[in-house]
Amino acid sequence: MKKCIVLFMILLVFSIGKAQDFMVTNYTVDITINTDGYFDVKENYDLNFEIPKHGIYRTIQTQYDLLNFEGKKEDRKIRISHVNVPNYKFDVPFDFVQKLQDNMDIKIGDKDVTLIGPQHYEIAYRVHNAFLFEENQIRFYWNIKPDGWQADFEQISFRIHVPENITLNQENCFVYAGDKGTSTTTQDFKLYYSNAGFSGTSNDNFMSHAVQSVTVMINLPPNSVAEEKPLWPFWNQYGWSFLVGLLVIGFYALWRKFGKDDKVITSTSYYPPKQMDPAMVGFLINDRDDNSDLISLIPSWGAKGLIKMEEIPKKGWFSGKDTKLIRIGLLPENSPSYEKEIFNGLFGNGDVLDTSEIVVSSLKDTFYTTMSSARSKLKESALPYYVVESKKVQTLLYFGLVAMAIFLTTIALFVWGPLAAVAIVLTCIILMILNGYMIKKNDIGNQVLSELKGFRQFIKVAEENKLKMLLKEDSNYFENTMAYALAFGLFDKWAKKFDALHIPPPSWYSTTSSSAYTMHSFSKSFSKSMVVTQSTMVSSPQSSGSSGGGSSGGGFGGGGGGSW
Repeated sequence: MKKCIVLFMILLVFSIGKAQDFMVTNYTVDITINTDGYFDVKENYDLNFEIPKHGIYRTIQTQYDLLNFEGKKEDRKIRISHVNVPNYKFDVPFDFVQKLQDNMDIKIGDKDVTLIGPQHYEIAYRVHNAFLFEENQIRFYWNIKPDGWQADFEQISFRIHVPENITLNQENCFVYAGDKGTSTTTQDFKLYYSNAGFSGTSNDNFMSHAVQSVTVMINLPPNSVAEEKPLWPFWNQYGWSFLVGLLVIGFYALWRKFGKDDKVITSTSYYPPKQMDPAMVGFLINDRDDNSDLISLIPSWGAKGLIKMEEIPKKGWFSGKDTKLIRIGLLPENSPSYEKEIFNGLFGNGDVLDTSEIVVSSLKDTFYTTMSSARSKLKESALPYYVVESKKVQTLLYFGLVAMAIFLTTIALFVWGPLAAVAIVLTCIILMILNGYMIKKNDIGNQVLSELKGFRQFIKVAEENKLKMLLKEDSNYFENTMAYALAFGLFDKWAKKFDALHIPPPSWYSTTSSSAYTMHSFSKSFSKSMVVTQSTMVSSPQSSGSSGGGSSGGGFGGGGGGSW
């Protein structure tokens, strides 16, 4: 007896849980097929709320997996527009939200108002991309009552209006009703055919339960309805690619006019341009204020007798070698501002020579601000070698790209969705990076560039006999040019060419190596010191991360639902 009571209670609870809160007493659908490739739908519901409700919601599936007439799988995304619900408040997702989802929900009603008893709703909308274009026919295939309704429908009627001069009959019009997958035509509807359309009304005592559907299929003749192409689906899905293309083409046109250097003829040169330090040479050769350009000033100071460098041996098993910079001379007053920034940042702004020294490791996480300031001054000092308009265009283009990124991204988000917005943002970011090269040399800059290219080429291909001749003319030729090779990123290659010439290494550099102090040992030690020195002088402190702030049940993957 107890088991029977328990079973009865379970069935009672289950039946209460499955009870429906309303029933549709009469449902009519009016559909008008347009020759332009879409159709308009009007759904009218007469229903009865058994308990207080705010309203109803209508879910329309928009993503489908189909088999086309060739038997190939096809992903189809239909689009819903022109939604209207007269006399009621309603919410419809934006187009870009619809693109993200497989269904579109129309939520009808007012959260501050509840209704009970008989109600009437009309839902109107337009459907795009929902025809099946087959080899010998165009198929209209629509669930006038889908299987997702959680209510029973007592009476259903429909009317499909077709374009003129189309004859409809039992051979091309079909209605299916019942459980999903039912493939036999229904006998539950009275059907009517005419040149104006196809209509039907359910029989007396008809009932379409929840999870059951009613589907209408009409086979239309070829060319009776246009396929929404090329604007659909390409434009509605990928039209943003044209905006990306216009951005790139526009940027390229500006770069051709204001950023592309005139073609210069490389002139053979064995020396860098007169009165030009290696930092400026490094900037002009590639139009970039690299840290390596400024670091190349250090060996130039050594060659001028302003500093000495000492390699400091390891102090423990896990420590590395360090480098000491010792000031032995004063920087000339007419030195460029960026050179003064680095020199004074290392040794202080002393006008009187008092030997001072600094260990490179002590600059870690502190000297980067000086390097940043020096880079800005180097870029400013290089302006006389460039076309003035290029700098103005570069500055304006930065602001223009930011403005276009905001404006076009907003448009793309609402018209095409997040993928388009991300593509446009990434395009604008890439163009802003490339805008750093929107800088064009003037006649003076091109003349200097011609010499620099020739000198850089000589460093790459110089032969031993020519180097011997240059050393006869200037015994300090290597010492006076090594800083420029460093700025070009060719120091190791340049130093290797002098290994077999048996010249003494620079006296202003000392190493802790136990082997003989030769050009080979110098270049190996100096190259390593410069790598460590540069990384140390530009290093900046890393911000500490944070943890916590979460909670149980937080993050993605939440949600729920209920009646409205």
